[in-house]
Amino acid sequence: MATNHEVLKALERVIDPELHKSIVELGMVRAIDIADDGAVAIKVSLTTAGCPVRNHFTEAVEREAGTVEGVTAVSVTFDVLSDSEKGALQKQLGRGSLPAGALAQVANVLCVGSGKGGVGKSTLTSNLAAALTEDGKRVGILDADVWGYSIPRMFGLGAQRPPVSAERKILPLDAHGVKVMSIGFFVEEDAAVVWRGPMLHKALTQFLEDVDWGELDYLLVDLPPGTGDVSMTLAQLLPQAKFLIVTTPQPTAQKVARRAAQMAGKVNLEIAGIVENMAGFTSPSGERFALFGEGGGQHLADELDVPLLGKVPLTMPLREQADAGTPLVFTDPDDPAAQAIRQTARGIVALTPVELPVLQAPEPTGISLPMV
Repeated sequence: MATNHEVLKALERVIDPELHKSIVELGMVRAIDIADDGAVAIKVSLTTAGCPVRNHFTEAVEREAGTVEGVTAVSVTFDVLSDSEKGALQKQLGRGSLPAGALAQVANVLCVGSGKGGVGKSTLTSNLAAALTEDGKRVGILDADVWGYSIPRMFGLGAQRPPVSAERKILPLDAHGVKVMSIGFFVEEDAAVVWRGPMLHKALTQFLEDVDWGELDYLLVDLPPGTGDVSMTLAQLLPQAKFLIVTTPQPTAQKVARRAAQMAGKVNLEIAGIVENMAGFTSPSGERFALFGEGGGQHLADELDVPLLGKVPLTMPLREQADAGTPLVFTDPDDPAAQAIRQTARGIVALTPVELPVLQAPEPTGISLPMV
């Protein structure tokens, strides 16, 4: 009859494809139960409920445990590591969350994502930062779209190299009062970035931990399209962040944006709301054309039970100013797109109210009377 030790020894050959270590070494084998007839039930603990390699673990555990003499059948079930177990695992791997002091002066972190490219997410992010700045907020942008970085160009920064402080912290560049950090500052202008997951994780961790962001009311994180490594890394490093989903009105974009919402749910990121971009085009004569359809943003917001924070129309100045390096909100606040973006920014502010200080009762003054 097979023993627990023999099964556990066989499971050392099951390697986590993301962490590159055995599930036994990682402490992910929760339980092994062997019945009298040789049937083995194995419970494996995952880092997240929506682990994308669950099927890999099922097949690998069944295969390796099945090689043990006396095993007649293998069943695999899963649970999720507790917060303390995740912390211990992160410490073991040297991939812990950010230090307690990192981003301590940042009040709100807002990740802007779309699930797909081509919906104007970066243009919207840069103009939202401008709108919040115009509203008197202290704002920073982290360009986390490592492969398709465009925020430096939209702020007219090119490939300037950020300075380093005496405390060995990277200082974000300032453009129009917005603090900006991007991988584009560390490569030749318009150079391609060809990185795998571990390098992305390291770079994003450094941008959050080793950048002196200072006091900010909002840090906007411009995510890359899709639901891959960058989104999962940021969810791990910024569990307090909120997720803003950008879509266009058409059903195809809305369905892809829904996948981004599912990703946010799996990694426990709160969805702040939806922004519908490219919501119609108005010609100089005043005629309006629904180039991408109508209502996709509202439909997605209703489906997710979150607010539709804005509907931003297509305008030529919005595109022109993105190429020129100055957000439209700064140059033409009366443009319909600029007005819609400012309305969206006000919605974001409304979702993140500032906590008012609690007034303390005044100390009694005057002469104390003796107790009789």
